Amino acid sequence: MCFSLQKAKSETAPIVITMLGDSLTAGYGLPIGEGLTDQLQTALDKKTDKKKKIHIINAGVSGDTTAGGLARFDWSIPAETDALIIALGGNDALRGVPPESTGKNIEAIIIKAHQTGISVLLAGMAAPRNMGEDYVQKFDAIYPYLAGKYDVIFMPFLLEGVAADPALNQPDLIHPNQEGVAIMVSNLLPHIDRLTQLLGKSDNAIAP
Repeated sequence: MCFSLQKAKSETAPIVITMLGDSLTAGYGLPIGEGLTDQLQTALDKKTDKKKKIHIINAGVSGDTTAGGLARFDWSIPAETDALIIALGGNDALRGVPPESTGKNIEAIIIKAHQTGISVLLAGMAAPRNMGEDYVQKFDAIYPYLAGKYDVIFMPFLLEGVAADPALNQPDLIHPNQEGVAIMVSNLLPHIDRLTQLLGKSDNAIAP
């Protein structure tokens, strides 16, 4: 079962995608205009049909957990949102939150989005390997399981090609620098292309 948006929109209205996340979304430690949503907006402005723009809204809060994202869903997601990128869970893993709780929170966010008529792109996270094999296996399994259960667009790992690389991260080795963010954006674009098609806006597909 594939969920798609049925909201009526004028031909000139932009597709609105809100990114619900933590410091990775908020742009922690980066200059203004160089955060994830800013770089993503710039890339989309260059690649999409000028007549049918995509507008990215930053709903990232540094330090947020999946519980926090769920709690603020109603006031963080603007009414005009067509699609939601869920980019939460990293702080849950860093704090050792039970994977069962993390999974329930993300599932609840997906359900709330669908009940509101919002399509979903789920961006996966991975637990630090020092959390122990049992924790890592349970945490990492959350995202593919929920993506399959609710048939949402799935990006397996938001930090693919970036995580733990000193050249692509700030000194804390947790938060990407501008170059790392650029790679994240490049990895996200094909999934956002699928989102636009899911929304019945195939004429807005991102050019290769």
